[in-house]
Order: sequence, then structure tokens, then C-alpha cells
Amino acid sequence: MIYDTLHQACAALGTRLFTVTVQDLARDVARRAYTSHPVEYPVSGTKPLTRDGWYDHCITGQKTFVANTTPEFAKYFFDHALITSLGLGSCINIPVVDGGHVLGTVNLLAEEHHFTPERLTAYAALVTQHHTALAAEMAKG
Repeated sequence: MIYDTLHQACAALGTRLFTVTVQDLARDVARRAYTSHPVEYPVSGTKPLTRDGWYDHCITGQKTFVANTTPEFAKYFFDHALITSLGLGSCINIPVVDGGHVLGTVNLLAEEHHFTPERLTAYAALVTQHHTALAAEMAKG
């Protein structure tokens, strides 16, 4: 499965938590479709999409969200305490865009300040390399 393949490639670059979220804009929810941490972040259920700065940047703006410290993402992520308790202090959310719409996001977390410009380029290249397979899997819902 493409999610497993991408997870392994991102882990090789230092990602410690890897999830994929699929957007259902018609229902105004997001669903976790894949997780590297099923206990803390199970693949189940949905959560409402919140129209905030993260949404404006990542979903509406279709740009990668980057936060290299907890305060940068805590204002958007209700689970920031859990993230921090796992020893994670930085994240990126890479939107997967197809047909002009964001199908979902690839969500990568690591220790604080992990996402340097060089690493961001490498992660973006991985998502681009696997775009066709990612888009096809996300389109399934």
C-alpha cells in the first residue's frame, strides 16, 4: 500500500510519527486513513474541519504547513500535549492536491527543529514522487 511505502521512506529521513488524513469537504470532516501510532492516533472516526490559520494555509492555500516548535502548532492542534508527551516538537502537513482540490494531507512529526529547508525539500520530493498513487488512494475516501 502506498501509505506504508511513503511511511518507510519518511521514517528513513527521521520522521517519528506519520499519519495520512483524508478530507471530506462535503461533510466538513477529516478522517485518519493511516497511522504509524495506532494506540495514540487510531484509524477511526472523523473530526470536524476547523476554519483557522492552519486550514487557510494548508487546505485553502494548498501549501505545506511547517511548525518547528510546539508553540507554532499548539494553537491549531488540540492534541498538542499528547504530541509533546511523545517527544515530538515539530510537524509538517503536506497537502495532496488533485484536480485543484486538497484530497488530504501527509502529516509528519519529529523532534523540535527537525524540518530544515533541506529536509522539507526531501519530504516534498517523496510526496511528489508518489503523488499519483497517493491521490488514487485518497480518492477512495
